[in-house]
Amino acid sequence: MIPLASKNPAFLNRELSWLEFNARVLHEAEDERTPLLERVKFLSIYGSNLDEFFMVRVAGLRRQLSAGVLQTPSDGLTPAEQLDLIDLRVRELDARARSLLHGTLLPALADVGVRVLDPRTLEDDERAAIGTYYEDTVFPVLTPLAVDPGHPFPYISNLSLSLAVELRDPEKGDIRFARVKVPKSLPRWVPTGRPNSFVALERLIAARLDTLFPGMEILGAWTFRITRYSDLEISHTEEPEDLLATIEEQLFQRRFGEVVRLEVEEGTPAHLQELLLDEIRGSEAPEMAPLTSRELHIPGPMLDLSDLMPLSSLDFPEHREPPLIPAVPPELRDTTRSIFDVVREQEILVHHPFDSFGASVETFIESAARDEHVLAIKMTLYRTSGDGAIVQALTEAAQRGKQVAVLVELQARFDEINNIAWARTLESFGVHVVYGLPGLKTHTKTALVVRKEADGIRRYVHIGTGNYNTRTARIYTDLGLITCDEAIGADISELFNSLTGYSRQREYRRLIVAPVNMRGRIMDLITRETAHGRAGRGGRIIAKMNALVDSQIIEALYEASQAGVEIDLIIRGICCLRPGVVGLSERIRVISIIGRFLEHSRIWMFGNDGAPEYYFGSADWMPRNLDRRVEVVTPVEHALFKKRLQSVLEVCLADNRQAWDLQPDGTYVQRHPEPGRGERATHRMLLRDSWGGSRESGAFVFETSALRREGGAPGRPPSSTAEFRAFAG
Repeated sequence: MIPLASKNPAFLNRELSWLEFNARVLHEAEDERTPLLERVKFLSIYGSNLDEFFMVRVAGLRRQLSAGVLQTPSDGLTPAEQLDLIDLRVRELDARARSLLHGTLLPALADVGVRVLDPRTLEDDERAAIGTYYEDTVFPVLTPLAVDPGHPFPYISNLSLSLAVELRDPEKGDIRFARVKVPKSLPRWVPTGRPNSFVALERLIAARLDTLFPGMEILGAWTFRITRYSDLEISHTEEPEDLLATIEEQLFQRRFGEVVRLEVEEGTPAHLQELLLDEIRGSEAPEMAPLTSRELHIPGPMLDLSDLMPLSSLDFPEHREPPLIPAVPPELRDTTRSIFDVVREQEILVHHPFDSFGASVETFIESAARDEHVLAIKMTLYRTSGDGAIVQALTEAAQRGKQVAVLVELQARFDEINNIAWARTLESFGVHVVYGLPGLKTHTKTALVVRKEADGIRRYVHIGTGNYNTRTARIYTDLGLITCDEAIGADISELFNSLTGYSRQREYRRLIVAPVNMRGRIMDLITRETAHGRAGRGGRIIAKMNALVDSQIIEALYEASQAGVEIDLIIRGICCLRPGVVGLSERIRVISIIGRFLEHSRIWMFGNDGAPEYYFGSADWMPRNLDRRVEVVTPVEHALFKKRLQSVLEVCLADNRQAWDLQPDGTYVQRHPEPGRGERATHRMLLRDSWGGSRESGAFVFETSALRREGGAPGRPPSSTAEFRAFAG
């Protein structure tokens, strides 16, 4: 592995650290211990991740370069230096991905009966079947676009596949160029009629170009694809008059963002590559950095790896991870009792996907919608499945006359259009929908239910680390607390008042809230451990999260390490801290876990001189989470819950299969079981009764032998291209 470049020995570069995260995702696709279809899934995720990285991070660096920005991050690398280093690493990773797909995965898929075929190799009956499909379904959608003095180079939409077609006019003898867009509205993988055999849509179109250009000689056709700048630009200093209208306008303008990457199929002639570069340069605004060879990528014979996801979803159980059946939390198994009766007696801590999201969180909201004693429901929604049980419950509650208020985050990246659509649906049923605070994203995962009871008004609260999304609740590890604690209920009420009205709230009773008091509280907690370390009392910090970027917190952790505090960090993605540096961070260890489930929960443990404190919530230690987002972290007081959170942390720290150790130079080394010892992997962890053996022990049960896989029915052709961003963060 190549050490990460940096001009500051104390910090790793954010963008290069992210690329190392995506390299670990790619490694899961390369790892022969991973079931075959799961390997295909991870390769798809790698491609989807890289697309978003270029649309946002690389595009942002290019804009800084164009604007002459001189400010550098903590690691000291300029935008130009970062772009050069990103280019080198991306080309290395793409070469690995290309070799993996064409040298390993596609042949392995063929061995088990899943084939991606060239139209020229089909049998007569298969050729007839896809010919009929082409004539009836594909051909009517296609629009050939000539490029010549009378036909300017067409607009190319973001991430869409196109065919660059070279033709010769047999009468005039001159060579022409045309573009044919591969329609996104049709499945990428066209069934041939043979079970689990497909033709890529672009190959089918390329084989029938004579129908689009009759009488012309087809010299060749090669796929290409562009990536555009796709972030939103909402001012943090000027409040828009109408946030919804502003974001809708931004979404329209995003379609025309500058091009930041051009991908061409392997084998595309050099003159066509230059033609595409020249035409795209000519369509760009002059103030933008022009495309160069650095922005030209040749990832291989197949573009857009994210479209492999439908193939990974084929019905071959023996080549997938065995299904995990979430458990109903024991507290909720008595269906004769309402969830409110249960929570009044005992708080409920759930751990998804091992604990059922439907039986806990969805039941909480559905029960509130139907309970005649519930007066109001308030929720924050960042990403959700708009047709899921929670949205239906909210509309039902509004129809029943309850007061329902939902804060919809319109700036949830790449979910903006969906959020706008179902937010309007909620409004049409009488739900009060608000769109957050100008300049802040509302990222917290909170719900409040106000209920009238015999002894007065009681507030029930859910605080989680994950979104209210049924789909991601099956593949993300997340925590949630359902409580009627009076102080937490009062805090959440005041938080919602600040989100829906006007407030200068500066203090909360129990909760840690960004941007109000979170940065200060984290610094105080680290400083307290540092004082314990200096006083000879040791000091201990364990923190699990998605990313660690904030330089102020990193410097505080360095100081704690130097004072004698032992620190373990479980950081799935970006980590700008350098662990294990003598004299700086020698007591800090960092691991990243990449496996079956997305490690999404955020947990903090501070030793507090033998009286450990635990917290969990929605925030990573990044400037955006602490300063530019609304986040909520809750303390955990219940002794049993503390044991459970400690168990989660210990399982992660003991993982010797999915865990990677971050080295001082910024590289990662994957752990492997020692000889004679079995694998201990978080993604193969089986929980009995949700938390192991008994809920009182909080112990986990590991499966250390190979997982048994059962056979299943033959695979079915996918009906559409799946959108899957499990690792977007």
